[in-house]
Amino acid sequence: MQSLSSYERQNQFNRLTQEEWDVLVIGGGITGSGIALDAASRGMKTAVVEMQDYAAGTSSRSTKLVHGGLRYLKQFEVKMVAEVGKEREIVYENGPHVTTPEWMMLPF
Repeated sequence: MQSLSSYERQNQFNRLTQEEWDVLVIGGGITGSGIALDAASRGMKTAVVEMQDYAAGTSSRSTKLVHGGLRYLKQFEVKMVAEVGKEREIVYENGPHVTTPEWMMLPF
């Protein structure tokens, strides 16, 4: 594991460009970090690059993943709600301790 210090930036860049990687993940948010963890746990040589700070703003951007995006129904974005539901199912399958499915009734 390399240091995340900005003082090491040039060394990190050199390593990224000189070595061969099985997986290069672009984005160090919750999704990118999860992908990197999965790839590394499968024995793949994995690198992650991030434009800003790792995990910057991930909690505010990923909440729709867990709560299901029902607020988007108000704008009639049914496709978005369906997509978020599929993503939430994947999260539940991969980490059932992360979220708990709840039954809800939607009046139409």
